[in-house]
Amino acid sequence: MAIETFSETSLLSITRKDGTDNEFRTIIETIDISGGEKGFDSIATIGGGRLKKFTPQEDVEVTVEGYAVEAGTDDGAVGLGFYDLMHSQDTTQPLSISANLVRDEFRMAIMCTDSTTQTAATAVTISTDLAQRWVFQNGHFTNVTAAFTDGVWKFSLTFKCPPFNKAGTSNLTYESTDGTASKVLPALDAYES
Repeated sequence: MAIETFSETSLLSITRKDGTDNEFRTIIETIDISGGEKGFDSIATIGGGRLKKFTPQEDVEVTVEGYAVEAGTDDGAVGLGFYDLMHSQDTTQPLSISANLVRDEFRMAIMCTDSTTQTAATAVTISTDLAQRWVFQNGHFTNVTAAFTDGVWKFSLTFKCPPFNKAGTSNLTYESTDGTASKVLPALDAYES
């Protein structure tokens, strides 16, 4: 029987350029994807008609809310904190992450699937499993906020990604598979310069 919606579980992989994939799904509560509008303006003519003037596609923003247990992620494959997504990574304990002028590029991959054994949003999907994947690359984390409003430390992150690089090649990829046998989403290549 085919599922009707994706719910309950998803996968989130964040990769620093020339780095390794970090899996953040165990500390994330919500993910919201907005922006990317591919709009236009209309220009009224004296004959009563309208001419379309296309506007450049807007950047995509991904907002993530979660619960960090450390300031950042030292060197493991599981994401533990968020401040090193905006600043340089510290790989030694105890972690100490200072504000700096570094602006690392990241890839964010989000996958929802009916598989209970899928382990990473960047991995090849399992044959006969349904899956949908969003991939945003060459973006930056622009904000990390912390709040204790509900009596627990909760963090909100903003990731911003332009739709194209300077050569006009897409930074955004939307993928899915209907679960047909042997029709799988491929593993993502290493995110390198």
